[in-house]
Amino acid sequence: QVPPVESGGDLVQPGGSLRLSCAAPAYMFKNNVMGWFRQAPGKQRELVARITTGGITNYADSVKGRFTISRDATKNTVYLQMNSLKPEDTAVYYCNVPFNYRPWGQGTQVTVSS
Repeated sequence: QVPPVESGGDLVQPGGSLRLSCAAPAYMFKNNVMGWFRQAPGKQRELVARITTGGITNYADSVKGRFTISRDATKNTVYLQMNSLKPEDTAVYYCNVPFNYRPWGQGTQVTVSS
């Protein structure tokens, strides 16, 4: 099975913004809830946002009000708009199907630092 491809990570100053993209294969994207996860050094991977096929969203408390997840069914792509970034948002970000994991992609590195 082909894994997703995440992109858009970068080095950004605190308070800045980034938009991540996840190009997912059709078998993963269609008919599935999609989620963005992150893993910081020395920490477990955590789910930060998820979106149903109908567009219903849920967020971890740590990112609520700052991050927005969306999906484009015409492109099999999931996005994560991240605003008001904090140093504690530094992590490698991945997309996958929550609780029904498929192969993991390489992720995209987000570093928030001055």
